[in-house]
Amino acid sequence: MTKADLIEEVSRVVEMTRKESEVIVEAIFDSIVRSLRTGDKIEIRGFGSFRTRQRQPRIGRNPKTGARVDVPAKKIPYFKPSKELKDVVNGPAADAPPEPPFVSEPVPNP
Repeated sequence: MTKADLIEEVSRVVEMTRKESEVIVEAIFDSIVRSLRTGDKIEIRGFGSFRTRQRQPRIGRNPKTGARVDVPAKKIPYFKPSKELKDVVNGPAADAPPEPPFVSEPVPNP
C-alpha cells in the first residue's frame, strides 16, 4: 500500500474529498515525525509503537573499493508492532477456508 492508496482508503471510508483525506494523512505523518525528532515515543494501542534507537559509531567498508569508512553515530526510527497486530497478521486469513484438522489413517497390518 502506498501513501496515495492510504489517502484513497481514508477518503472512501470517511466519505471526504481526496484533498481533505490527504490533509488528515499528512497531519498524522507530520505529528509522528515531529515527535520522533524530539525524542518522544509514540504508542498507538492495538497497532504498535514508534521510537528512536541510537546507533553507535562504527567502521564500515566501501563495497566497491573495500576501503574502510567511518560511519558516525546516528538515531534511527524503530517500530515495534503490538501483540494484537501480530496476532491479526499471523492469524488465519479471513477469506481462506479453515484447514481441516490432521487425521491419520490407520496403517493396515500385513
